[in-house]
Amino acid sequence: MDHFQYHDHVLYCEAVPVRLLAETYGTPLWVYSKKTLLHHVHVLQRAFASADPLICYSLKTNGNLSIARLMREAGTGFDVTSGGELYRALLAGGTGDRIVFAGVGKTDEEMRYGIEAGVLMFNVESEGELDALAAVAETLGKKVAIALRVNPDVDPHTHVKTTTGKRGTKFGLDWDRIRSIGQKLVGHPWISLQGLHMHLGSPIYTTEPYRQALDRAVPLIAQLRQMGHTIRYLNTGGGFGINYRKQEALPAEAFAEVILPAVRMTGCQLILEPGRFIVGNAGILVSRVLYTKDSGGRHFVIQDAAMTDLIRPTLYEAFHRIWPVEPSPDVPAPPEDYEAPIPNTQLCDVVGAVCESGDYLARDRYLPRLKRGDLLATFSAGAYGIAMSSNYNGRLRAAEVLVDGHHHRLIRRRDTYEDLVRQEIEI
Repeated sequence: MDHFQYHDHVLYCEAVPVRLLAETYGTPLWVYSKKTLLHHVHVLQRAFASADPLICYSLKTNGNLSIARLMREAGTGFDVTSGGELYRALLAGGTGDRIVFAGVGKTDEEMRYGIEAGVLMFNVESEGELDALAAVAETLGKKVAIALRVNPDVDPHTHVKTTTGKRGTKFGLDWDRIRSIGQKLVGHPWISLQGLHMHLGSPIYTTEPYRQALDRAVPLIAQLRQMGHTIRYLNTGGGFGINYRKQEALPAEAFAEVILPAVRMTGCQLILEPGRFIVGNAGILVSRVLYTKDSGGRHFVIQDAAMTDLIRPTLYEAFHRIWPVEPSPDVPAPPEDYEAPIPNTQLCDVVGAVCESGDYLARDRYLPRLKRGDLLATFSAGAYGIAMSSNYNGRLRAAEVLVDGHHHRLIRRRDTYEDLVRQEIEI
């Protein structure tokens, strides 16, 4: 569900016309719906209510401070993957006891920062990291809680670049090493093994990968407890799919039906690390058409957003729905899949201004005929949009706006040219 709807051929975010936002703040522009953000948090809270889960919003998906504060006010903790994300979480009002520190390559400095901040636990992904964390903990004289991130070798059937729970990826500890690591940690003076963590990948559109992974995790928790470890937490990560094309995503209740029985069997506290599920469909990218051109048998729509704003299409071959903010009245509603040809549309490539052939937001997409100045909306762009944006080609990162009913406010100003060189030192 989201709160971006067309009324009389005009796109609204909640009660605000998107054209008004573009005129007020310029383009490209990230627009977020507060109601959509809160709706998806509440959906998860209701679906998993019987387990009283600790829901740790994944800051890597969208770390804007205003969104992070909204998540904290809605009752979430935070999943962080770096010292920078930990800083954001704390600045947004997060407390260490509701923060999980993930990431495959934590530095000693980041570990120290996390220990001093009192994070709930570290998700440990290698034996080398385990040794390094123990050494840092010893220098601080503090015993540290961890969860072992296991790689259950389960195929989530998502993109190869977002598959993280299959053997041969850089993530997690191999399944056949967990028991020996558990034995090594018995009676450890600086490390307390308190949890098991799994994150299979994202976005996932079936519950079967979770079922397979938990079928392996439940007996493993029992074995670790037999060694003497107090396993209190089962962290199933995130990865729940969202609607990018149409209504392809499963409801949160479907995932809960698979995960909750495992939680009950183990008696663990459930931790979830959602990000995309909460913020993905809560944001759109608004852009303005600069030019159109025909070349080599293709029709190009050149607009002012680019791969530097939204890299997912070129990085993951990801599909995002795209449609004019105010389509012509002679064009019917967009097709259900936003791809099929319909009357008064033409086949287009929607591209940006970056000097790369891979700079596109959509290829082979049927869109109404567009002209200079028209506005486009790229949907389901709230996750991994601004978070993965860059200044490549000297481009300015876009502004971000949060809409709440009839009200809207700037939550990140647009870059300036001065920002591009602010941190550089001229010799």
